[in-house]
Amino acid sequence: MSAETVPQRAEHDHDPASIRQRLYEGPKASVLRDWVYGGIDGVITTFAIVAGAVGGSLSDTVIIILGLSNLVADGLSMAAANFAGTRAEVDNRVRLRAVEERHIDTDPEGERMEIREIYRFKGFDGTDLDRVVDVITSDRERWIATMLSEEYGLPDATPNPWRAAAATFAAFVVCGFVPIAPYLFRLDQALALSVALTGVTFFAVGAAKSAWSVRSPIWGGLETFAIGTLAAGAAYGIGRAAEWLIA
Repeated sequence: MSAETVPQRAEHDHDPASIRQRLYEGPKASVLRDWVYGGIDGVITTFAIVAGAVGGSLSDTVIIILGLSNLVADGLSMAAANFAGTRAEVDNRVRLRAVEERHIDTDPEGERMEIREIYRFKGFDGTDLDRVVDVITSDRERWIATMLSEEYGLPDATPNPWRAAAATFAAFVVCGFVPIAPYLFRLDQALALSVALTGVTFFAVGAAKSAWSVRSPIWGGLETFAIGTLAAGAAYGIGRAAEWLIA
């Protein structure tokens, strides 16, 4: 059998029971963005500190202090910012839901007309359009959910601010620890090891996030590696420039 005729396995089963269970459970908010954001920022900012400190000819002790301080402080800062941002998204959803509930109560015909126009734009017409409008507006929760999705573009899954913050902080600390590990454990050739391990981490994070995209792991890894290398090189150059100006 040739490669072109080999059947591809679907990502999930399509028997009636599996379909009902999957749809009944509904979509779940993913923390992928939070994890990738925290991981990449953690390794970039921590290695930037290492590179800048080395460029400025600072001691290993200072590098450890600066690195660990950044690891905790910046990790908490990012987690707090992500919590606040995610919480704002949730609050906005609550606000828009209240708006739609009020509109349905005060002007139901106007809201029905909005549903009609939404599905007319999707290609429904005639009795099919009448039927879909009747079905959606016959259930208040379905009506509101449809308006939130179609009018405001809100996803069905609501993110959890605490999960988002925890994922960001955990990824930041785990990935950000890599660049300072050789200094913390007093290993020989700490800078060379830090550079090598940081490069591997950049590539690994980029390759891992490709599992949720159409890009190949190699391309994802190289892209993240390039971004991180540019940031680290800039930090090193700034450190060297600062040393030259102060000297």
